[in-house]
Amino acid sequence: MTPPSGPSRRHILAAAAAAAAAPLLATAVVAGAVAAGGAAHAEQPKTIDLTVLGTSDTHGNVYNWDYYRDAEYDDSKHNDVGLAKVATLVNQVRTEQGDSPTMVLDAGDTIQGTPLATYYAKQAPITSTGETHPMARAMNVIDYDAVTLGNHEFNYGLPLLDTWTKQLDFPALAANAVDVKTGEPAFTPYVIKTVRYGANGLPIRVGILGLTNPGVAIWDKANVEGKLRFDGMVETAQKWVPRMKAAGADLVIVSAHGGDSGLSSYGPELPVENAAGLVAQKVPGVDAVLFGHAHNEVVEKFVENEVTHQKVVMSEPSKWGQRLTRMTFTLARHGDRWSLVKSGSTMYNTNTVAEDPKVVAAVRDEHDTTVKYVNQVVARSTEELSAAESRYKDTPIVDYINKVQTDTVAQAMAGTQYADLPVLSIAAPFSRTAVFPAGDVKIKDVAGLYIYDNTLEAVVMNGAEVRAYLEKSAEYFTTLPVGATPDPETINKSTVPDYNYDTLSGIRYDIDISRPEGQRITTLTHLDGTPVADTEQFVVAVNNYRRSGGGNFPGIVKPQVYNAQQEIRQLLIDWAQAKGEINPADFYQPNWQLVREGVPVF
Repeated sequence: MTPPSGPSRRHILAAAAAAAAAPLLATAVVAGAVAAGGAAHAEQPKTIDLTVLGTSDTHGNVYNWDYYRDAEYDDSKHNDVGLAKVATLVNQVRTEQGDSPTMVLDAGDTIQGTPLATYYAKQAPITSTGETHPMARAMNVIDYDAVTLGNHEFNYGLPLLDTWTKQLDFPALAANAVDVKTGEPAFTPYVIKTVRYGANGLPIRVGILGLTNPGVAIWDKANVEGKLRFDGMVETAQKWVPRMKAAGADLVIVSAHGGDSGLSSYGPELPVENAAGLVAQKVPGVDAVLFGHAHNEVVEKFVENEVTHQKVVMSEPSKWGQRLTRMTFTLARHGDRWSLVKSGSTMYNTNTVAEDPKVVAAVRDEHDTTVKYVNQVVARSTEELSAAESRYKDTPIVDYINKVQTDTVAQAMAGTQYADLPVLSIAAPFSRTAVFPAGDVKIKDVAGLYIYDNTLEAVVMNGAEVRAYLEKSAEYFTTLPVGATPDPETINKSTVPDYNYDTLSGIRYDIDISRPEGQRITTLTHLDGTPVADTEQFVVAVNNYRRSGGGNFPGIVKPQVYNAQQEIRQLLIDWAQAKGEINPADFYQPNWQLVREGVPVF
């Protein structure tokens, strides 16, 4: 199903209705037509402050809840998550601002990332049930002004995406997602909102341009190929910003789902993935950029436009609703137009407030349904499997991850040019406390083994690259001379996190921790004992974080041969559910050990 071309008539009608109902924040028609100001106005101040609040990468978080732990969310920094907390901050700012206009935007990745979001895309899809998506419910209560489509919006296919956007009371923007048949934007490219200082104030026309991530063409190829193309963010902004200015925009804000590094996790075949900073630098007329995708906290960053030399303010509000950006713009009146005098940005932490009861109530039924789902028994384990020793021993529970990753990638390689290559898999001891109890295993138990929201990818590596990769991983261990007593609590370096100790399945190897770093892989063979040659090629299953450079491992940052944007946690759940039994005999294959001069440490 190809999404409709051009601005959505539904959004235009909704905008008109909103304008009639809310004189403080009247909404103009999208993509060109601007509401005319009244002939007579009360005396206005010479300058006005406009507030724009921003979220990004909320990833299906409404409640401050960890569905995998079945408990309130917490992390080492005591962050909170969810739109219910965001809503409280938004309401506080709106109250504080009074007659001063306040807008709320989101920079994308909204409907994927938690069991709550997955449930209404997979288990009870909104396309079949007619149910309103919980993220639409929450965002409608908050009364957003616009959302940009992130790459993860495309994960579940265009029909579900189209259904979700129709459930929103505000436009979903993506100017660079183009219908290949018509050459026109497949979604609303921009909106011009007319806001006022007070009910009878002079109109301020705020243009919001939405830019999604070009990487969708790779990451969700199966969903978009032949239907949508994804143009570069810079080129698209260069096309639309002048149109927005000509249509009367006093202020232009870009809401971009792309980081600010200027780099890509893929090759040069697509436009730049993280181009938000380049938009600010290269596109005249842009006053601010709210951005996301990288999950970073960027409170305030100014980028000088190379044409106008304007300092463009940028901000990225972390992830999951942990932060709320607050951009402030001081505007001065010149005739019938406003010009920007000053801009800046601050950041709020959602762990400082309670959840908004209206948002909580709006999603209560969906939340309760999801909690019941994650406590569902998916399989029975023949024995208890623990990750407690996975940092220094080859354990069945980590081999479970490798088995699922290997099977998934091997199946995808069938019929391709890589079908005859051996498939290796990379996993790490992400959680020391993960346990599959003997007997009933619940969804939250399986998901608790893989505590990150990574997706599965695969690349081709040769034998030399595999060895170098293992040498990097072997740096995780302290040097332990022959004869010294091994201490499981101190055998790994305290400066290296557990997720940076990767193990590989599909080959055999020894790690000699009595040797210097870089010389520790003393045995590297196939499972049948044949030595691995430097020139041999392998397909290697790996998570997207590592493949994109996280941890600075060698030989892994290269174009993917597999990337279906499948969450590894969900793959683990699906495998257990389909099998019905978790039995180490089906996946445990000891293939590595710590040694000192060939003698096992444990």
